Amino acid sequence: MTTIVVAAVARNGVIGRDGDLAWRDRDDLQRLKSMTMGHTLVMGRRNYESIGRPLPGRRTVVATRRRDWSAPGVTVVHDLGESLSTALDEIVRRTGDEVVFLFGGGEIYRQLMDTADRLEITEIAQDLPGDVFFPEIDPLVWIETAREQRDGYDWVRYDRRDRAERSA
Repeated sequence: MTTIVVAAVARNGVIGRDGDLAWRDRDDLQRLKSMTMGHTLVMGRRNYESIGRPLPGRRTVVATRRRDWSAPGVTVVHDLGESLSTALDEIVRRTGDEVVFLFGGGEIYRQLMDTADRLEITEIAQDLPGDVFFPEIDPLVWIETAREQRDGYDWVRYDRRDRAERSA
């Protein structure tokens, strides 16, 4: 299974504000849609609730500690260990799709970033106000392998250093 983190991160690390994204850009959202279409998204309950529905053409796994929480068309897991692994294994078995996107929010990134194979980060060239932050990208763990400059932001790919160096 390949696990990819996707996030739009301001220069000061902000990714969210008041239960919503801290920043929006039409081209960036189109890229995100194209990248994730047909795959599985793993997100936290608050992030899911800010979206309000499963995104079309993608499978949605929501992690929540609330045992009574459910939503139509969503796979719910109550821990990010065995429960999540079991759910993802079942999705792979059923669909054959082995690509999983970690879709946020901040707690999902903090707890699962160490399991990711790749980061697809929109680096926003400004500080933004907010209350949810992305974890630091450790240069001892991650190596930048691609960058596309845009107007006011860059699309940056990071690969796990140990895997990138093995394939070089």
